[in-house]
Amino acid sequence: MANHASAKKRIRRNARRATINGARRGRIRTFIKKVETAIMEGKADEAQTALKDAQPEIQRGVAKGIMHKNTAGRKISRLSAAIKAIK
Repeated sequence: MANHASAKKRIRRNARRATINGARRGRIRTFIKKVETAIMEGKADEAQTALKDAQPEIQRGVAKGIMHKNTAGRKISRLSAAIKAIK
């Protein structure tokens, strides 16, 4: 257990941030799952609109430091390619 006041504060802060980051990461996964579900069902138009909704969420994750820039780019690229393949 931490002995210094600053270390105790850091522990409290990290716990708060972990909760927020976990919720944000879960939200991104939900948006991605909507796209993947539409792709699996073969609904290209629905998948395209879901991807348009998912892209800002993924980029926001990058801005907030939850996801690496290249990871986000890779996910968006692969989802776009999968949508293009079913059209």
